[in-house]
Amino acid sequence: MTTMFKSINLDVAPRETVGLLVGGGPAPGINGVIAAATIEAIEQGKRVLGIFDGFKWLARGDTAHVKELTIEEVSRIHFQGGSILRTSRENPTESPQKMANVLSALQKLNVHWLVTIGGDDTAFSASQVVAKAAGAIRVVHVPKTIDNDLPLPGLTPTFGYETARTMGAEILRNLMEDARTTSRWYFVTAMGRHTGHLALGMSKAAGATLCIIPEEFHQPKVTLAEICDVLEGAIIKRRAMERSHGVAVLAEGLSSKLVDEDLAELGRRNLASVELDEHGHMRLSEVNLGKAVSDEVERRFSARKIKLTIVEKVIGYEVRCAAPVPFDCEYTRDLGYAAMRFLAGGGSAAMISMQGGKMVPMFFKDMMDEHGRTKVRFVDTSTESYQVAREYMIRLGPEDFRDDKWVAQLAANGGYTKEEFLEKFGRFAQG
Repeated sequence: MTTMFKSINLDVAPRETVGLLVGGGPAPGINGVIAAATIEAIEQGKRVLGIFDGFKWLARGDTAHVKELTIEEVSRIHFQGGSILRTSRENPTESPQKMANVLSALQKLNVHWLVTIGGDDTAFSASQVVAKAAGAIRVVHVPKTIDNDLPLPGLTPTFGYETARTMGAEILRNLMEDARTTSRWYFVTAMGRHTGHLALGMSKAAGATLCIIPEEFHQPKVTLAEICDVLEGAIIKRRAMERSHGVAVLAEGLSSKLVDEDLAELGRRNLASVELDEHGHMRLSEVNLGKAVSDEVERRFSARKIKLTIVEKVIGYEVRCAAPVPFDCEYTRDLGYAAMRFLAGGGSAAMISMQGGKMVPMFFKDMMDEHGRTKVRFVDTSTESYQVAREYMIRLGPEDFRDDKWVAQLAANGGYTKEEFLEKFGRFAQG
């Protein structure tokens, strides 16, 4: 599809117009939603405008960066990764002027219905468009994020997650074979701003050595040393099992739980403070969690004259614009169609979901937390699904402290005396 901008004649009495835009980071399946929503809207007799770069141009009052979409142009794009409308993290709620510009631009474009595709930030922006438009524009949001952290019921995934997990698991499998072949460790950081869904999902599917997610730490904050203790303990246990290699997966969201002192130190290492994005979130890619923990764990073993090779890697950007797997191809066609049927039935101010094969709207007012922001769905560590993941990880646990002979073997493989080992890692005996 060409991204040439055609002039839209705003003086002609238009058909009822649908606007489509994409906000936030890319996720596999965006084009499937665009295609299905466009086809259904046109079949309902509507005109469809694709709005480029999310809210970026609208927030400036710019109506030039749009394109009228046709069925012919979108009918096969559901196989493609990326977004034919591109995307941005522009935050129209940042100021009253930006929101006023958005509403004015949509009015000039004669947009009566708006479909937003994005994550929690875009959902919040969509909810504010509804509130400020006072009924003049009906809005529906389609949940998109590889983080899988929007408040959908049960285990219903956000679209893009299944593709990202599939690709992430394949990468992990390759790294696990490389680790075995070269007798080294990989510390892999997986995207996920607040939660561990993607890290845990791809780790569990690939059978990685272990995975650490923010939800397993029940206190509000965690230190870098505590995270390194888990990793060091896992490596010691593997060494005691006569395994000199492994792959540890770290959820990016661990950075958002770090104590202020550790965040400040990481900022100094990167020669810059950790900046915030347009929605006020920490740019976790600048924290470089994997590098920090790999350096510290290597330092610990080196201090005890134990040679260890750790390679750190980030998985995220490789999977965001991947061609969607069949699950996401099918899922996004359902969501795009359901979004238009919801609007056609007079609906507004909701996020669309598919539950048990049926379209179920989730209204914005029911999705907000006490601060008026979209709720985040965290990994439930009390479930059997999480317990299965933990059972197959190699990390220190209560079972490792029941036999004195095994404790001594662990201590020796870590370069500790038995007493030193128990003093440092004894808390893991509590689970």
